Amino acid sequence: MAQAPQKLKVGLMLPATGTFAALGTAIENGFRLHLAEQGGKLGGREVEFFKVDDESDPSKAIDNVNKLIKRDNVDVLIGSVHSGVAMAMARVAKGTGTLMINPNGGADAVTGSMCAVNIFRSSFSNWQPGFAIGQAMAAKGHKTAATITWKYAAGDEMAKGFKEGFEKSGGKVTKELTLPFPNVEFQSLLTEIASAKPDAVFSFFAGGGAVKFVKDYDGAGLKKNIPLFGTGFLTDGTLEAQGASAEGVLTSLHYADNLNTPRDNAFRLAYAKTFKMQPDVYAVQGYDAAQMLGIGLTAVKGDAKNTAGFAAALTKATIDSPRGKFTISKAHNPIQDMYLRQVSGKENKVIGVASKALEDPATGCRI
Repeated sequence: MAQAPQKLKVGLMLPATGTFAALGTAIENGFRLHLAEQGGKLGGREVEFFKVDDESDPSKAIDNVNKLIKRDNVDVLIGSVHSGVAMAMARVAKGTGTLMINPNGGADAVTGSMCAVNIFRSSFSNWQPGFAIGQAMAAKGHKTAATITWKYAAGDEMAKGFKEGFEKSGGKVTKELTLPFPNVEFQSLLTEIASAKPDAVFSFFAGGGAVKFVKDYDGAGLKKNIPLFGTGFLTDGTLEAQGASAEGVLTSLHYADNLNTPRDNAFRLAYAKTFKMQPDVYAVQGYDAAQMLGIGLTAVKGDAKNTAGFAAALTKATIDSPRGKFTISKAHNPIQDMYLRQVSGKENKVIGVASKALEDPATGCRI
């Protein structure tokens, strides 16, 4: 009698505590939803989960990822949210040859200079939403901009992408402000913005930090004179807490609340029924990480060690995502539409496409 294939060991390295905890939960929910839709199997193998709380702490990342690889012998790593943690995971994955799908952390190097045959992303590079909203801000007629972000990989790279998109489209960044992650003492920087009087402001924050920033920006009286733009993380999963302060804020992201396509509507309904809450971009990225894993594993008959075959299949595939169909670049990053969204009530409503089928430049990638 044929033996049933061994269970696929999936290592979830996501934040379960701290400012990004809700994001980690949404990613896991999305992943589990797709798995349930496939009858609990990916590539013909039942899935067994192993979990580590990465605490969004890059200094603990190497130890955490080694627990999953060496202690638990996982076949595939799924993680993480924080760009610094994702970078450390990618370093270890590259060194050990372990299959890895990154469902959020946008550090450009993961699918840039650190790219590898066994490393994939179901989310975005930090450059993508930054570049797209830079183009959109210039298209709105704004000539000068200030940037304000957390000082770590995600903030630095999104601001850099924004500057490239904005200045290529004729704008000029006149002030660049940062504060350490996860600091939320914005007052002195908001005072600097007020005195600099740019046409508009670009910002990147996420989770609890994004809630406080948007409320503080409004509270400082800036919103009525200096329009606020950002990458979509500023207003994704945070609108409930931001309330009226977020109204009208413009962001760019590869997902939105009212795409109103049959694919997205079915996903949103299934997610709401299963988890008793609405999905966000993080849930979509988790869902698509599971989709990508299933597509690749099916092609290699469940053999997670056949990373070359897995990669060959995935770079030829079209992923039918709730966000809209996307493909995977040679560097293993999504080539996807970046939507222009505006906050209206409790929704990030699509008002256009900021950049069509935007491909990350993947600087330094050699696969």
